[in-house]
Amino acid sequence: MSPQSLPQPPHRLPLARGIAAAFVVLGTLGALSACGAGDGDGKSDGKAGAPASAPRAANGSEAGRAAPTSLPHELPGIGPRTLAQLPDRARQVLLVTGAGRDSSRSKAVLYERADNGDWRPGPSWPAHNAHRGWTDKHLQGDLRSPIGVFGLTDAGGLDEDPGSKLPYERSRAFTATGSGIEGEPLAGSFDYVVAINYNRVPGTSPLDWTRPLGAERGGGIWVHVDHGGATQGCVSIAKHHMRDLLRRLDPARHPVIVMGDTKSLAR
Repeated sequence: MSPQSLPQPPHRLPLARGIAAAFVVLGTLGALSACGAGDGDGKSDGKAGAPASAPRAANGSEAGRAAPTSLPHELPGIGPRTLAQLPDRARQVLLVTGAGRDSSRSKAVLYERADNGDWRPGPSWPAHNAHRGWTDKHLQGDLRSPIGVFGLTDAGGLDEDPGSKLPYERSRAFTATGSGIEGEPLAGSFDYVVAINYNRVPGTSPLDWTRPLGAERGGGIWVHVDHGGATQGCVSIAKHHMRDLLRRLDPARHPVIVMGDTKSLAR
């Protein structure tokens, strides 16, 4: 979801105000998408962008031959424009690749960078993104997920901390009710969330509604529990995959999310 129209409370919401804010947000879920707190699940901003080296060429393997055993030195499918946004210090990347510009289906793969610079693929999970697909300029209520590279610094949820290395805030304000865009129940969608640093202040609770780019640019974009349908702007994966993700993301490895449709990420 993306409750950017909400008043801007302090970075860490007291429980009472957090619940009130979430109540307002959840009331808009039907129109937004099941994204954490609006098509921006209640969070946003925080682009991670530092130039990096140019992308790699194709692996050159011939049809019928076994796949090469060497690992990619750059992230597969990522072009120079996207790669330039990747911080040099990033050693973990959640690569979310959309099936198409207007598709709500995507795939998430967690990559770890080895000391020699190679990117090692880890778990691969089916995912949902926004109902209308992707956009280079996300706006509040457009039902599209923002394309780009964004930091992953803060987590939280309705459920108890499953062992997150990221700062984790447990709060009843993460309670989700109502139905998603396709009529599916939203209950449990925010049991676990990771704030995507799009139009938000990194280092604050996912429930902080501060919008550095302005309310009209949306916010509250999270990675959260999948509810069986498209989101408002967030990325969603199965609950057990969210637990796995929370246990793997390590602030010492400066994790980021690289997200967008296949064609856009290849630019």
